[in-house]
Amino acid sequence: MTATSSPLARPGFVYSILLAIGMAAAVGTALGFQYIGGYIPCALCLLQRQPYYYAIPIAVLAAVSELVGLPNWITRALILAAGMLMLVTAGMGVYHAGVEWHFWPGPATCSTTASSMTTNAGDLLGELNTIKGPSCTDAALRVLGLSFAGWNVIAGILLAAFAFVGVRKTA
Repeated sequence: MTATSSPLARPGFVYSILLAIGMAAAVGTALGFQYIGGYIPCALCLLQRQPYYYAIPIAVLAAVSELVGLPNWITRALILAAGMLMLVTAGMGVYHAGVEWHFWPGPATCSTTASSMTTNAGDLLGELNTIKGPSCTDAALRVLGLSFAGWNVIAGILLAAFAFVGVRKTA
């Protein structure tokens, strides 16, 4: 195997793998705050994660397409699709941050707050249908003045920009 055929010498492979790692780190951080930190996500927080769940496998597919030698346009299209999904999550983050800052109203599903769980096992199944997540209008935590939604905007824009550079460099 020559140096030029090494996967690390192929921009499509490098950009797609780094993009997948970056997206996994971003959504992994959110999951860490949820499962380790105890921050319960609201409905909009959960929606903002979905583009990551779709884009990570797409970026991995881009790396695989580069490795198996598929036409260059396939790798570029997959990286572009992952980048577009990062713009979607950034847009969702802008909307959510606007709801938190009360610039506009949030969806009706976000207007309730979580209530305490029952300790009676017989009532548990009944309460699962009535308990809602926390309100989307209140930021659970702000770091440097930004909520999770605000940080998602930054992460989404940076990851999208990285993907679009990857599309250009893979040409």
